Amino acid sequence: MKVLFPASVITQRVRELGKKITSEYQGKDLYIVAVLKGGFMFASDLVRCVDLPIRIEFVRLSSYGCSDSPQHEVRILSDIEGTITGRHVLIVDDIMDTGHSLVAFRKHLEGKNPASVKICTMIDKTCRREGPIRPDYCGFRIEDGFIVGYGLDYAEDYRALPDIYVIEPADSQREEEHP
Repeated sequence: MKVLFPASVITQRVRELGKKITSEYQGKDLYIVAVLKGGFMFASDLVRCVDLPIRIEFVRLSSYGCSDSPQHEVRILSDIEGTITGRHVLIVDDIMDTGHSLVAFRKHLEGKNPASVKICTMIDKTCRREGPIRPDYCGFRIEDGFIVGYGLDYAEDYRALPDIYVIEPADSQREEEHP
């Protein structure tokens, strides 16, 4: 594995995103919806950098399973519990890949009559994007590469790493041969 974004760079970028979100949502009722499991570290750090009163909810979506590529069917395993009618909603997730999960979830939330719904991801991975969607806020944009760390996983491993790494194909093969 090779470090792509060290923890110090991630921390600085999260602070910048927090300031931008604070500025753009000043005077608004902000409701942050963090997507588990991957988005938990990013969301935790981000909410501490947003200088506004916020509400936070956690949801679970299923699109990857134990695969390294997203499936087309997106299921909501655990939805928000509170009401978002008239509130400004910010979905926070680890990565936007094809865009299917976040587009489907945004559409689901829009059906609950919020004032707005925007998307914030730590990583905007563009190579497999299907459609003209981009996150409204993103930490880093990459073209391609399978990445882990800072909440991102490979078959549920590597989430707790403080840096973001690129896994080389040989790394994942070795892991499968010697778990």
